[in-house]
Amino acid sequence: MPRAKANGIELEYDTFGDPADPALLLIMGLASQLISWDPEFCGLLAGRGYFVIRFDNRDIGLSTEFGHLPTPDLYAILTGDLSTAPYVMADMAQDTAGLLDALGIERAHVVGASMGGMIAQELAIKHPERVLSLCSFMSNTGDGKNGLPSQEALAAVNAPRGADRAEAIERTVNVLRIIGSATPEYAVTDEWRYARATRIYDRSYRPDGGARQVAAIAASPDRTEALGSLPMPVLVMHGDQDPLVDVSGGYATAAAVPGCELIVFPGQGHDLPRPLWPAFADAIVQNARKAAA
Repeated sequence: MPRAKANGIELEYDTFGDPADPALLLIMGLASQLISWDPEFCGLLAGRGYFVIRFDNRDIGLSTEFGHLPTPDLYAILTGDLSTAPYVMADMAQDTAGLLDALGIERAHVVGASMGGMIAQELAIKHPERVLSLCSFMSNTGDGKNGLPSQEALAAVNAPRGADRAEAIERTVNVLRIIGSATPEYAVTDEWRYARATRIYDRSYRPDGGARQVAAIAASPDRTEALGSLPMPVLVMHGDQDPLVDVSGGYATAAAVPGCELIVFPGQGHDLPRPLWPAFADAIVQNARKAAA
């Protein structure tokens, strides 16, 4: 995969479709690599007439690692002392703007999932001229009151990292079990979870990067007020059974944006179930077409 210099760092990225088509930038969430956007799903979007870009956020996957930074003190950050915060969502949004610059793309449709939704919101707030349309997916506004995790999901995400490859993979499988869709029509097998967790680990294992991203989320300000002035079409999508980012985060995001469209998917957890891919793609494209109109 190619790598681009953006905002003083390097971002690993991948593309689908015709570069002559309108750009559609996919931003993935906490500690998640670009491979979490399945190539088949990316192909669905490209097949609808978009040049699709997926990439590794800073500190994750094969993009620049920030291991030179001190270990963040999450408790201090949560109580208002941001001195150990490694970076914030605004910095990661600037990375995405830099990626568009590197690719020679002036404006793009932007879709962000989970933490990627926070980054996408921040990009739209700071650089509205770069964002043709925005889709905030299973995310929140950062208000600290909505979109909070369940105790079980929080415990799974905060579980000790594995001492070796096998334990690290087992930990990821457990996280996928707990945060994923449990509805029978969307549920996956443990065989699928192990295959995915193995691929994730073998491509790149950076647990410290994930911890720094958690600190960055905690150190970032509430975006609610700023979201009210977004000029582009905005779509919010969320699953009503999301244990990691409660659906209240989706409702709060939609409420913050006048004229925003909200789609809540019954039975969806904090994942991208394959049976819903056509519905996701259709909604994203419909929102993008509002910008064209």
